[in-house]
Amino acid sequence: MNILIVGPSWVGDMVMAQTLFQCLKQRHPQCEIDVLAPEWSRPILERMPEVRQALSFPLGHGALELATRRKIGKSLKGQYDQAILLPNSLKSALVPFFAAIPKRTGWRGEFRYGLLNDVRTLDKQRYPLMIERFMALAYEPGAELSKPYPRPDLQIDPVSRDAALTKFGLALDRPVLALCPGAEFGESKRWPSEHYAKVAEQKIREGWQVWLFGSKNDHGVGEDIRSRLIPGLREESVNLSGETSLAEAIDLLSCADAVVSNDSGLMHVAAALNRPLVAVYGSTSPGFTPPLADKVEIVRLGLECSPCFDRTCRFGHYNCLRELMPQSVVEALQRLQGSPVEVQ
Repeated sequence: MNILIVGPSWVGDMVMAQTLFQCLKQRHPQCEIDVLAPEWSRPILERMPEVRQALSFPLGHGALELATRRKIGKSLKGQYDQAILLPNSLKSALVPFFAAIPKRTGWRGEFRYGLLNDVRTLDKQRYPLMIERFMALAYEPGAELSKPYPRPDLQIDPVSRDAALTKFGLALDRPVLALCPGAEFGESKRWPSEHYAKVAEQKIREGWQVWLFGSKNDHGVGEDIRSRLIPGLREESVNLSGETSLAEAIDLLSCADAVVSNDSGLMHVAAALNRPLVAVYGSTSPGFTPPLADKVEIVRLGLECSPCFDRTCRFGHYNCLRELMPQSVVEALQRLQGSPVEVQ
């Protein structure tokens, strides 16, 4: 049985999609799973043993380009028994339709009748978590999801990890605190730089080193955090934001003895690597897409105005993050971290 998954467009969602792949493998141990997704997601999919291959989808988020979708669909014709669509858009249903895949499964959304022939109606009360909505598509409609739920579990190649350490001149002679201060969603998910810097200072004084992760857009935030450290401490930190590929970032994050992250894609990567994780929430809530790992501390204030899920604070104060003091995160790290985690 060959199954084509049309994957999501965000890092965190792609990590959480592994729970669906795990369910499919449990139900159909001999099935082969391919994932049609943006090229950036390849490093994530390559670290999921359930996935046979990642198929690069060349179109940007939101682009229709009907002719291109038809061409891709025709090229996949006759190769799959089922397609499962994770996005709810009409566009995401076109390639499986053009590929004439016999069973095309997805949640009802955006007038997809005719494009899908296994249309599910989502009961949000029954499936409040995103992973439940993904996993349910592996089963027949109305089936109970078996517990305990699987968790994302990215697999790291030690050779690839060691190559990344060498490339960036990093050593594991001291415990590593990874900071992920960015968030593509917007300012309302970003814990202030000065707070991150206080946590970094505390851990460096305890003998740790600090690695900062993120995209090119987060490089300035990383430099701002480092600039707040006094000389002598600053040298114990390195800003990797925008310097690494996603593959290198995943491999290097696997070396972390602890991670502090905003609610972001890298938060879900850290959880899938089973790193001790402190997740900082402001405008969003862990109720829909919580980090899934054994050692997680969620830190949030829970103000009356949050969660608002807005990209920018409607009141302009961002108090849900600004008033969340560094000591809360330091104490969460202490609860998580009795001693450094040994890198396997």
